[in-house]
Amino acid sequence: MGSFWDTIKPSTPQSSVVDMKISADARELRLMWEDGVETRVTAQTLRRTCPCAGCVDEWTSQRTLDPAKVPPDISFETVSQVGNYALTIAFSDHHSTGIYPWKQLRATSEPLKV
Repeated sequence: MGSFWDTIKPSTPQSSVVDMKISADARELRLMWEDGVETRVTAQTLRRTCPCAGCVDEWTSQRTLDPAKVPPDISFETVSQVGNYALTIAFSDHHSTGIYPWKQLRATSEPLKV
């Protein structure tokens, strides 16, 4: 039998990132998932979809960041794991308050063609 919380809000475990690599130009992040899938996502895409309160209105859930204002040459400064559920990213535009859960990263990134 599962935990008490499973009976209230059953959930399917999300695949986790087991390794990551930033490209030489720091504009692309490759993610290796525990289910064997490898995906990639650009710094521009992640910056445009930042989930933080500075980029998304907390009350209306409307995006306040204008995606068109994120430059195509934006890059990753640092990428760090947060617990067992997300990444936090510092970008070259000095933005660093977003926490990107595995589910969002998986949905936003593109599988690599084998």
